[in-house]
Amino acid sequence: MSLMDIPWLNTEQPYFPDVYKALKQPNGLLAVGGQLTPDWLKAAYHKGIFPWFSDNEPIIWWSPSPRMVLYPERLRINRSLRKHLKKNAITHVSFDRRFADVINHCAQVRANTTGTWLVPSMISAYCEAHRQGFAHSVEVWQHDTLVGGLYGVNLGSIFFGESMFSLTTNASKYALLALTAAQTELSLIDCQMKTAYLKSMGGEEIDRADFQQHLKASYEPNVFISDTVLSHSDLLSLAP
Repeated sequence: MSLMDIPWLNTEQPYFPDVYKALKQPNGLLAVGGQLTPDWLKAAYHKGIFPWFSDNEPIIWWSPSPRMVLYPERLRINRSLRKHLKKNAITHVSFDRRFADVINHCAQVRANTTGTWLVPSMISAYCEAHRQGFAHSVEVWQHDTLVGGLYGVNLGSIFFGESMFSLTTNASKYALLALTAAQTELSLIDCQMKTAYLKSMGGEEIDRADFQQHLKASYEPNVFISDTVLSHSDLLSLAP
């Protein structure tokens, strides 16, 4: 099937087809077109839709099923991660201090491996969403050096994870640990697609109907807290 067979969105007000019309193969392909603006992103995430496309492609919108999610209270910290944390030089974890650096690191890491979907227009859109207060980052530090992190979107009590990076062993895992520990009002972390990495951390798949129920239940004010820092000892206490 070509992109010409998929609904094309105009560039006026945000509008998306019913997510139940998303394709099974490729899993979740829903629509093409529209705009990458904060209004479009917010409308998309409220419906469980996210953009994902490569350079030289139009904007492509997805809503896969099953959906990998992580319930914060079910985060899995294994013995090897605990041991590594005790020996690690991670000094602290912050929130929303260096959003642009985090997303650019995520783009660079992907470009160095299998290519990146974090094209300049995508980076610009999420940076603007951050300025408007609903895209957020987690930063992992070794003293003054940023060595890992993640970013995503918070609407209501759901954090929609987008990407993460590590410049040192397990740094992205520490970012995820800090996210679940410091953002205590989160009810769900959306991980989008299944990976062995996320499954090892406690991620699990749920079907579209269950995910949509979570979306309907999370329309309270956004709960992300930016002015928080976790020290190395704070992290150790979370993984005894």
